[in-house]
Amino acid sequence: MGLELRIQIGQTRLDDDEKEALLIPTVTTQIDLDQFEQLNVEDAVQWTLENRFSAGEILSESFVKNLHHRMFGNTWSWAGQFRTTNKNLGVDKFEIRVFLRLLLGDTRLWIGESTYDPDEICVRFKHRFVTIHCFPNGNGRHARLMADVLVQNAFDRPVFTWGGDTLRHPGQARSTYISALRAADDGEIGPLLAFARS
Repeated sequence: MGLELRIQIGQTRLDDDEKEALLIPTVTTQIDLDQFEQLNVEDAVQWTLENRFSAGEILSESFVKNLHHRMFGNTWSWAGQFRTTNKNLGVDKFEIRVFLRLLLGDTRLWIGESTYDPDEICVRFKHRFVTIHCFPNGNGRHARLMADVLVQNAFDRPVFTWGGDTLRHPGQARSTYISALRAADDGEIGPLLAFARS
């Protein structure tokens, strides 16, 4: 196909088979791909805003996969399917379902027991979710939207702002976000929690 994808820090490199799964043959540049993906993601965001979901619905494997498919299904044939290759981050491809079930169960417990403040539940969920790295690509955007859907539907709070800027491109918001993710990796959730509402 010849599509050369520029990879920024925090983005997952696609292997050749994954790149071949692009559904739009006219896409030849990263800019084209970004535009198609953004349109697809915007449709998914609109769907989440127009519908209400219970915490039980959201915290299910079927919802996780369905939302990813809604976000990327017009762009990639693998949208909504767990990755079948290992990446330089995330759990082993064979452990995705196990780690996801553990996270979904933990999050249901956090909600039921009010273990953390609602924002912190959703941000902790997002952080752990993205570290599993369920899909070939789009994991960060998907995890942020999952957290938005959870905070809006389970707690009736406004969606997060996530820095108010696109995080796919270099800039201050992305640098702050990456630093906050690294702090969360080291057990300090505060910076990511603050960034989510910045």
